Amino acid sequence: MRSLRKTLVLKITPENPAKGKIILGAKVLRGGGLVAFPTETVYGLVANLLDAEAVERLYRVKKRPKNKPFTVHVSDLAMIEKMGCTITRQARAFIDRFWPGPLTIVLKSWGNKKIGFRMPDNRIALELIRRAGVPVIAPSA
Repeated sequence: MRSLRKTLVLKITPENPAKGKIILGAKVLRGGGLVAFPTETVYGLVANLLDAEAVERLYRVKKRPKNKPFTVHVSDLAMIEKMGCTITRQARAFIDRFWPGPLTIVLKSWGNKKIGFRMPDNRIALELIRRAGVPVIAPSA
């Protein structure tokens, strides 16, 4: 039997993001829950990429086909490198110019798998990802 998950709504403003609420959201992500957060363009529904059950839950909730991957959101370049992706000179030039911001950079991993990365230009989103300490996947909510 699946455990029931309770929905909790926490209002946070970008001008004065509540640290305690962001820490709670990060804990929810690390625990396998889904969290909605703002980016510079849309609200995203995010899950911990490293938690297979959370990833599966996000596919179910979004009714998204498994052959359509999610974009990975990161708070720093170290998260990309930990996933086995090499940041090419050309990609680095785009990252330096446009990140954080609404640009997805597609890189290849060690297994030659293509992965799309974004670094959102939103204080709440970046702090949530940073505090969670894990890359997150995020389609629009």
